[in-house]
Amino acid sequence: MKSFRIGSAFGIPIRLDLTFLLILPIFAYLIGLQLEALVGVFNETMGLGVDPEALVTGPVARYGVGLAAAVGLFVGVVCHEFGHSLVARRYGIPIASITLWLLGGIAQLEEIPEDWRKEFNIAIAGPIVSVVFGVAAYVAYLLVPTGGFFLSATRFTLAYLAVMNVVLAAFNLLPGFPMDGGRILRALLARNQPHAKATQQAARVGQLFAIGLGLFGLLAGFNVFLILLAFFIYIAAASESSQTVMSAAFEGVEVRDVMTPREQLDVVAPETTIAELTERMFHERHTGYPVVDDDRIAGVITLSDARDVREVERDAYRVADVMSRDLQTVTADTPVMDALETMQRAGIGRLIVMCESDEEFVGLVSRTDIMTALEIVKSSGGIAGPVEDANGR
Repeated sequence: MKSFRIGSAFGIPIRLDLTFLLILPIFAYLIGLQLEALVGVFNETMGLGVDPEALVTGPVARYGVGLAAAVGLFVGVVCHEFGHSLVARRYGIPIASITLWLLGGIAQLEEIPEDWRKEFNIAIAGPIVSVVFGVAAYVAYLLVPTGGFFLSATRFTLAYLAVMNVVLAAFNLLPGFPMDGGRILRALLARNQPHAKATQQAARVGQLFAIGLGLFGLLAGFNVFLILLAFFIYIAAASESSQTVMSAAFEGVEVRDVMTPREQLDVVAPETTIAELTERMFHERHTGYPVVDDDRIAGVITLSDARDVREVERDAYRVADVMSRDLQTVTADTPVMDALETMQRAGIGRLIVMCESDEEFVGLVSRTDIMTALEIVKSSGGIAGPVEDANGR
């Protein structure tokens, strides 16, 4: 969802995702709703010394305290993410932003270090900051005397933050990759084996953890937050594992190694009718073609473009009338992973490959080409084997 910037610290932008604006009042409501029970627990375990009735004199007081505690909790989350970010920046890793969203916070590192020591230090920094934040809140709590509504609310909020930040640190240390504990696990696994293999192992552990967390959320009164968190962990673990394996497989591999060369491509002419095109797509099982005019690339036509033309008009319309002229291109020496990222950003399945020196059309690379090459590399027995050898090129 859309996010917007609210400020920055240490040169790192802080952003709020729109989902955060949904979860903050929910947290404030839940804390306010459970205020008497929480005060009772803190009175017994921490000597809070607060009369619950003093904090629930009305809805404004009750949920005002809940909002203060919720805001403080997310301030702790931001500090947690700054722990990751500042250590990462010390290693020269750029930080795009820190974003608060539905399930907490994310420090968006522009790259993940493969050196296990660096990843370990970056991952452990967040929980350490959370513990420090919790200890600081506890010390402040001890310094605040008991008294009227304001002092009682302050003592409760500080006690709540002291406990919850330690809980946050402990929860993040669980091996639910890509949570902090999962990244620590990957770092330790990567001491004696390739980073990609360590990622696969940590991801499997993370997915098992997510399944267990989801089942717990279902059995514990259908806890929506835990179920959503479990779903996110499962999907994120699979996604990062796949991305890491692909990066390892295509290390040093360029577009020229996986693309279909110009002479092997099926192309169409601009004057081809849409009816002829759809017939050809059916027989050749292609969903897109480069459009070539006088041996120069003129555009790209896809099945979705053809479908936009009503069936009764397809004899009248030509490829040139509906093709896309806004071409997404790469050069033959572009790294494969960069080409794939370009496809993902543009939401397309293929890129035109041009010769950098004279802008000549030299081929086409598709998502299918890349995925096929990846499967060949994986089936050849090594994650990082050369794709050109696997393809026989």
